[in-house]
Amino acid sequence: MNRPQVSAVMLAYGAEPWLVDAARAVLASTDVDVELIVVDNGCTSDGIDVVKGLPGVRVLRPEENTGYSGGCRVGAAEATGEWLAFVNSDAIVAPDALAKVVAVAAEPGVGAAMASIRLAENPDLINTSGNPLHFIGLSWAGGNGEPATAHARRTTVPSLSGCCFVINRELWRELDGFAAEYFAYHEDTEISLRLWQRGLRLEYVPDAVVVHHYEFSRNSLKVYLVERNRLLSLLTAYETRTLVLLAPMLLLSEAALLAASLLGGWSREKVRGWRWLWTNRAWVRARRRQLQAERIVPDGVIAEMMTAKVDPSNVEAPPGMAVFNVIAAAYWALTKPLLRRR
Repeated sequence: MNRPQVSAVMLAYGAEPWLVDAARAVLASTDVDVELIVVDNGCTSDGIDVVKGLPGVRVLRPEENTGYSGGCRVGAAEATGEWLAFVNSDAIVAPDALAKVVAVAAEPGVGAAMASIRLAENPDLINTSGNPLHFIGLSWAGGNGEPATAHARRTTVPSLSGCCFVINRELWRELDGFAAEYFAYHEDTEISLRLWQRGLRLEYVPDAVVVHHYEFSRNSLKVYLVERNRLLSLLTAYETRTLVLLAPMLLLSEAALLAASLLGGWSREKVRGWRWLWTNRAWVRARRRQLQAERIVPDGVIAEMMTAKVDPSNVEAPPGMAVFNVIAAAYWALTKPLLRRR
């Protein structure tokens, strides 16, 4: 029997202390034939030179830093395998992990599948077992810090983690992958929504283990991109009817986030995101037309996968979050039944 042909895409930027280990782990994958495409977005260590010398590796160097979204596009465009695996450069796949994720991704009705992402400092703990998706567009690492034994069953998840997931290469091309305009953050959430909108499931594979040298950090660029891209995905992926029904809560959320940004010292980044959306409104409209034209499933179906509670374990809750969650839960309880009606 022919083994699955997998093209793994990995990005390199900055110091990349785990790049060589991550690359070697991918190349050591069993029960698949794998090629590794590394996109050098500006690696500053000699790790990229080591990786260049490994059999089965191709290194691509764009003229500029293309970000995560653009880098994945660059790598995927050069792929030859039937399956695309996106693997972070600080993630170490177990030998059988890619084969197990590919097997699930190949099942009828599955759009993509993700591995069980564990914390490298303690692989018995989850980093993410699938990302929750809040109806205002927020998403975070699901199950972070919880025992892996509590996430030992295969489940359908609202949103993939970009740390390690597999998708059919033809489906990726049909979707045209991540939009390069996202640059980084939230592109995994957007493509998850788009797969759901095509009537395809997203699956978490508990015995496909990947240990992730995860370090949560915040900087001005990340805050800007996370908030901008969250709004971008809402404005382009949600149906018009959904946006109308959610408008009061979305406006309240924006006011709350603006207040949080003023208290947290990142109001410039928040306003910068709004400015980008306005300046690029022609592209946003075109993106919306594309996404709405390709969908076959209404938001009412996808709403069943969403949550109304913001509770990431790796981020300190801002003041007033408990009150916000109560209001959001009440609003969602009223709105979700309306989304089901056509």
